[in-house]
Amino acid sequence: MSNNRSNENTAILAFLTGAVIAAGVTLLLTPKTGKEVREKLGEAKDEALDKLKCCAKEAKFRMTPKTKGEALQYDGGDGWI
Repeated sequence: MSNNRSNENTAILAFLTGAVIAAGVTLLLTPKTGKEVREKLGEAKDEALDKLKCCAKEAKFRMTPKTKGEALQYDGGDGWI
């Protein structure tokens, strides 16, 4: 079982290493100037942060209870026998 876990960790590490190398090569071979690349990366970062904040707000809204704690208590009153 530990051998399987080791293979998974190795695969994840290999994937991340490949992604970092590909990103570095892409930045080195891009035909744009450094300033243009930094501006594009900054814009992409800002858009990603905005989307992440929006998702976090939506998740927080969905997770909060819609009623107060007292409204959820049942006193046994309104039933027909």
